[in-house]
Amino acid sequence: MAYDKPWKSYQEQLNQLTQRGLIVTDETKALYYLERIGYYRLSGYLFPFRERSEICCPLSAVNGKKFKRGSTDRIVLDEFKAGSRFQDAVDLYVFDKKLRLLIMDALERIEIGLRVDISHSLGKKDPFAYLKPELLFEDFSTKLNEKTGLSDHHQWLSKQATLVSRSKEDFIKHNKEKYGFPLPIWVICEVWDFGTLSTLFAGMTVADQDRIANKYGISNGRIFASWLRSLNYLRNVCAHHSRLWNRNIIDQPKLPNVGEISWIELFRGKEHLLARPFLLLCIAKHFLETINPNSTWIQRLQQLLIAFPDLQHLGINLAGMGAIEGYEQWDYKINRQ
Repeated sequence: MAYDKPWKSYQEQLNQLTQRGLIVTDETKALYYLERIGYYRLSGYLFPFRERSEICCPLSAVNGKKFKRGSTDRIVLDEFKAGSRFQDAVDLYVFDKKLRLLIMDALERIEIGLRVDISHSLGKKDPFAYLKPELLFEDFSTKLNEKTGLSDHHQWLSKQATLVSRSKEDFIKHNKEKYGFPLPIWVICEVWDFGTLSTLFAGMTVADQDRIANKYGISNGRIFASWLRSLNYLRNVCAHHSRLWNRNIIDQPKLPNVGEISWIELFRGKEHLLARPFLLLCIAKHFLETINPNSTWIQRLQQLLIAFPDLQHLGINLAGMGAIEGYEQWDYKINRQ
């Protein structure tokens, strides 16, 4: 299908929004935001403001979308709901930006703590355990990918080698010059990113995984591995400045056994909550309670959630991000229920 949407000036973009029913009270400021944030990025925050139309007919086509005979569907229209304001989208964008920055703060602490957990556990076996297939999970170290002909371990080593070659850190230069390669795991782990450590954890033996997971109150290391994978997904969303607050989480974490972690029961069996970011915020908090129990992160997150923009006139609230009922007392609910 040929792309036929024309380039539009900032004024033309704003005109299109107002023609579709968006209220603009300060045109100069609105033009500034379109120039600095961009129409396409803001459109992601304007999307929940748009009208929906229910289609229930024998055969229909609306905005180029065809519906099967007898189908019922709701489609998103170009027009905005009554009362939708340009400033509402900006406020939602600012909230989302603050949320991403706060999450990155938590993930930095979690990433550093997990580097130590993994390097200390494997390093006890051998300073170069990360190079030795016999010390890792068999499928990770020996099973070959049908497309690449390489094991997951080989691909992981290639990614790590790239991180080492790119590193400008003095400690890497010092260790290479004094001792040469390979570098011990407690040194080389400092170049890992969240994805690298998550992949290596997934490639550890079951016993090693369980040992680390137990430190965080989780008995099953494979469940723990899925939590790391989901947090890595969250980290990538935040690092690329993508919309987060009501995002559909593609890489969802697995849940531990019933009764193992009390606050998990608030989410169990609730499809919408499991697919939204709030669960991952709870997981981040769970990690921080072990890594940095004196952190004020939860209080700062709670304050941000309470300050969510007032969009009740559009039917929008924190339910869109999967917030549990009574999120104002989030700390209480997570710790004591």
